[in-house]
Amino acid sequence: MVDVIAIDGPSGSGKSTVARRVAARLGYLYLDTGAMYRAVGLHLLTEHVPCEENAVTDAMLSQLNVDFDEGGRVLLNGTDMSTDIRTTAAARAASDYSRLSAVRRRLTQLQREIGLSRPSVLEGRDIGTVVFPDADYKFYLDASAEERARRRHAEMISKNPELCETYADILKQQMERDRQDAGRKLAPLRQADDACYIDTTGRTIDEVVQTILEHL
Repeated sequence: MVDVIAIDGPSGSGKSTVARRVAARLGYLYLDTGAMYRAVGLHLLTEHVPCEENAVTDAMLSQLNVDFDEGGRVLLNGTDMSTDIRTTAAARAASDYSRLSAVRRRLTQLQREIGLSRPSVLEGRDIGTVVFPDADYKFYLDASAEERARRRHAEMISKNPELCETYADILKQQMERDRQDAGRKLAPLRQADDACYIDTTGRTIDEVVQTILEHL
């Protein structure tokens, strides 16, 4: 199997930025699995497909293909979803629909296919536990709930200065998603037993990247 580096953790832990930089340093493919769930979740929400096991079928999902272009843009059946998925609605849709077994089967399949196509850095919530339990290297990034909400709020403000959501709103939404992700029966968010735990609270991205590179 080609080299696979799995980076898991909750929203706002810094895993996306860290994974992207680690991949760049190594010349590996960077795969944002959370973006895949957001794209599919937002599509199903927009199409008014009920978030129910019997409503979202394997046949329906087989018609959806999620991939990344050379610039890292998220493509759903060839359409660029990169901007659309960076919203609170898309994040909630990802969390809601990811509880469905058909959604997880389809995206796990796609993630394995893409991840095995070349040396890759994959980040998400179940990479080291479900998607690639035999990954060459596993890391679990975490940070305090307050720090993660602060980061997310600052990121959203930078992209949309007119943002109406407050830090308190984002903290509440994030804690709700944490509970939902960790409490779901199918592929819950958890640290793999053999993953290296890294607390990113108060640490710079470069410091975290260097810590990971030193473990490889």
